[in-house]
Amino acid sequence: MTPRLSTSDSPLQTFISAAESAAHRPDETVILAGPCADCGISVPDATFARVKTSAPVSQSAFTDEPRWFAVHCQPHRERGAAAHLANQEFEVFLPCREKTRRHARKIETVRVPFFPGYLFIKLNMTRDRWRSVNGTFGVVRLVMQGEQPAPAPVGVVEAFMAASDDNGVLSLRPELVLGRPVRVLVGPFANLVGKLERMTDSGRVQVLLDILGGRTPVFLPTASVERADNGDSGR
Repeated sequence: MTPRLSTSDSPLQTFISAAESAAHRPDETVILAGPCADCGISVPDATFARVKTSAPVSQSAFTDEPRWFAVHCQPHRERGAAAHLANQEFEVFLPCREKTRRHARKIETVRVPFFPGYLFIKLNMTRDRWRSVNGTFGVVRLVMQGEQPAPAPVGVVEAFMAASDDNGVLSLRPELVLGRPVRVLVGPFANLVGKLERMTDSGRVQVLLDILGGRTPVFLPTASVERADNGDSGR
């Protein structure tokens, strides 16, 4: 079964924000602050805090063990950057989510980056020519902490990879509860909110939707719905 994670207070978003801030504050260092809250699976040391310190930037990334690092990309060029980095034989992870959009009276589902403007690359800092990453098409630069790339905490990127399918699409939604409201994510009913009536062993759910003034039961793939707030009335 694919693990589910909560997107609230994302450890990677917190990491990126803290590391970027530290890059402009040499007297501060990013440190681990404890476990991630609201995660469906174990993600060790997933949140961060900034503290004043006179100590030098940690050298922990410069070991023989490969680590994951965040790469800041040019707007809407995450896929191109990932492809060019992969052509250089780097291991790259570009987490995505599915999004439904309406254009020219058509409805289509597309994959978009889960963290717009960022992807992740595995580097061995003692062996890989990491500075070449910054010169790659579509890349702005590696996320830095001082003069060095800032590694993501061990286990965080791996947990997101474990929660993604073969296309890199993440399943990061809270568990569904019978009788609670859910929002449809994709397809012709996208953004409608209804009541979760039934979950089957075949990976489908029955949702009661308000359609044309009537309550209509609709069967949908489980992955196409997410839990909604009680006050959410949809579109």
